[in-house]
Amino acid sequence: MYVAGHRPATVQDHVALVEIDLTGELMIAAAAASEDRLSPDRIDEVLEVDGEDGGRAQRVPPPGPAGRPPG
Repeated sequence: MYVAGHRPATVQDHVALVEIDLTGELMIAAAAASEDRLSPDRIDEVLEVDGEDGGRAQRVPPPGPAGRPPG
């Protein structure tokens, strides 16, 4: 009988966690907004970015060894 090896329960995808956090911030801003949709400027403000290329990568943890996020 083969039993699969134990996989640590603390494995985290840091990029996914950042994306989840940003999505939550957008949902909170949208719920609090009086208009039907958030403007692109308001979205940039919520995500703390500047304009089109926006520096979005600044919120993602830098990659560790072998191009993987630390953790």
